[in-house]
Amino acid sequence: MSASDEGIAGASGYAPHPYIGGRTSVLRALAAWRMRWPGAPRVIVLTGSPGSGRSRLLTGFLMLRDPRFRKQLPLDAMDPATVPPDLPAPAVPSPEGRTAAQLLGLLADHFELGAARSEDICTELAAREEPVTIVVPDVDRAGPVRAADEPARVVRDVLKPLAATTTVQLLADVPRGPAAELAAALPSGQVRIIDLDDPEWADPEGLVRHAEAALTLGPPELPFCTDPSARRALAEALAERANGNRLTLQLAVQSLVMRPEGVDPADPSTLPGSVGEALDLHARRLGADPQTLRLMLAPLAFAEGAGLPAQLWGPLADAVAGRDMSRDLADGMPLAAPFLQPAASSERDETNDGKTGGATGEATDGAAGGDTANGGRTLLRLLHPGIAEEIRAGLPDVPGAQTRIAMALLDAVPQQDWSRADPYIRDHLAAHTLEAGLLPQLLTDPGLFAHADPVAMRAAIEAVPLDQLGAPARTYLRTAPLLIRSQAPAGLRAAFLETAFVEDGLAPYAEALHRLGFPLPWRTLWSVPLTGVRAVTTGALTPADADGVPADAAAPDGTTAAAAAGAETDGSIIDSGPASRAPASRPVATFVVPEGTPGSRPFPGPDGDASEGGATGALLIHDLLRPGYVDADPAHVRPPSEEARAAAPFAFTAGPDSLQVRARAKREVVATLVSNTPITGADLSPDGVLVVATERGVTARQILAAPDAPTVPAQRTGAADSAASDGLEGHHS
Repeated sequence: MSASDEGIAGASGYAPHPYIGGRTSVLRALAAWRMRWPGAPRVIVLTGSPGSGRSRLLTGFLMLRDPRFRKQLPLDAMDPATVPPDLPAPAVPSPEGRTAAQLLGLLADHFELGAARSEDICTELAAREEPVTIVVPDVDRAGPVRAADEPARVVRDVLKPLAATTTVQLLADVPRGPAAELAAALPSGQVRIIDLDDPEWADPEGLVRHAEAALTLGPPELPFCTDPSARRALAEALAERANGNRLTLQLAVQSLVMRPEGVDPADPSTLPGSVGEALDLHARRLGADPQTLRLMLAPLAFAEGAGLPAQLWGPLADAVAGRDMSRDLADGMPLAAPFLQPAASSERDETNDGKTGGATGEATDGAAGGDTANGGRTLLRLLHPGIAEEIRAGLPDVPGAQTRIAMALLDAVPQQDWSRADPYIRDHLAAHTLEAGLLPQLLTDPGLFAHADPVAMRAAIEAVPLDQLGAPARTYLRTAPLLIRSQAPAGLRAAFLETAFVEDGLAPYAEALHRLGFPLPWRTLWSVPLTGVRAVTTGALTPADADGVPADAAAPDGTTAAAAAGAETDGSIIDSGPASRAPASRPVATFVVPEGTPGSRPFPGPDGDASEGGATGALLIHDLLRPGYVDADPAHVRPPSEEARAAAPFAFTAGPDSLQVRARAKREVVATLVSNTPITGADLSPDGVLVVATERGVTARQILAAPDAPTVPAQRTGAADSAASDGLEGHHS
């Protein structure tokens, strides 16, 4: 199977693949791979330079596997060696915009596997009796953050383990560098690299046909669009000059259809031989400076995600160029048009910045800035990633350009209010600052943490060495899996982060989230990193054991005295008068912990003495409203009465790793909690203090949703009452 096969196929009278227009030799190799012919490799790595046509080739091959397309293709007229029989369709997980972990998730879902890690997925696939076929296209487009180099991670964490699994038949479209790395990990008989730039796989006639087909779409007044002989001559000249690169040829055709003057098929200097030459020749034929065209397109070359919002193109072009580019952009659409394509908005666009009308995270009405009347936005992107690579390679200082872009994006945030920022800025500012080398300085804003897409934010942060990250960034990084798994809107992400900051001793960051306008469902009061807790209860210490307790701390029925006196819910203690200074019980939480846990006491016996048998474990008492353990006899802890619980404004239901709090009167969910680790115990005091134990620790949250919620002490920012509540590490959602 070589380039000579193309001529053989043509001489035999076979019809070319109507979508690809050639590539017979490659299609034969792929068909042999799919049918597992003797001698065919188990793994094929498809590679080539940007614009070599890998994506189009793979799409055309997959058409032969899709029943819908097979009915539309002239299979009987095509070379039989290029058409595999009607076998079951392969799994085709798309890496575009996804992380390696997300790609593994797609595979696990497709094959209905219980595993999540690559080694476990491959173990399950290896145990199958029948081989499985997997096609992974466009690995070069993997990842939500370009500078994080997710394609290399996909090759290392996904493709290599799959390729090493003998029951997996793998075809992957991979950039040239990682392609060699992937192939080197396997015995030569099991893998084959198909490099579309190699003469072995050349398709000169197919490239000419591609040019002819493109020229027929031009305006009829152009001779080379309507005259077959003129069209053929120009197509041959373009194909020869493009040297096999489909992108170069496509750009050349689009340019000359727009401005045919100055093109001479007999003069190679008027035809581009590379993507860069296509840019420069087009600019010169339109009487413009090639550098101006490159500066116009530079913001799109750095764009992340689905594309750049049209309203940001001008400010970012000014930033990259270091001058006013408004006139160039206003007059330059014919200059830029051959290299652009519009993209329908697929960006996450949480209405009102994800702020909610309730603590459950449902969006309220409103429209984000830059949205059209139908809720969509105009996004622009370059026609092909190869154009972006060419433009970035021509800039003398990429980090400097990204620095200026990041500063322009920050300037575009109205009054530095992330709730009013364009979704592109919220989701992708971290990616731009990553390549600028400024990301660690950005990672101190809890508002940005809450508003940004957690998938993109996590990918950007993970690309920074851990020792360069500050404490808030490390807290975000360990909380990101929960934010991603729960698919929470911004308001609920803020609530999860508020708890995480308290857990890590970063109370000012937690308080900042309360000041940003989010209707947070709770205020986290304290958290302790305590393992082995298998149950928690709320209650109150009798006055005899509540030494040093403020008089308004708790009433005998388990409610705070301040709440009974009608205190406001602004987070401060309100003096309710002399009656509140009567001796009172102290609200506490009691943990069932393993015997021998420091500070714990045995279960009390029936008469209040330490139990000598029956219950296993021990009890640990913690203040309910503030950090600090309480050294007291568990026999003096009194649980709320059944009447108090029945009259409480809230109730809760708990699952293995999630919990919902409901308002009894309205019968609606006012708080949803999700945990990365199993919940081992939970209780809700009559005043709405939710205490939750997981495998990693215990956390108390005051529910804030009801208008008559009790008064909550101001959150402490200094030292805790005991060393046990300092250094709050781990996730205790």
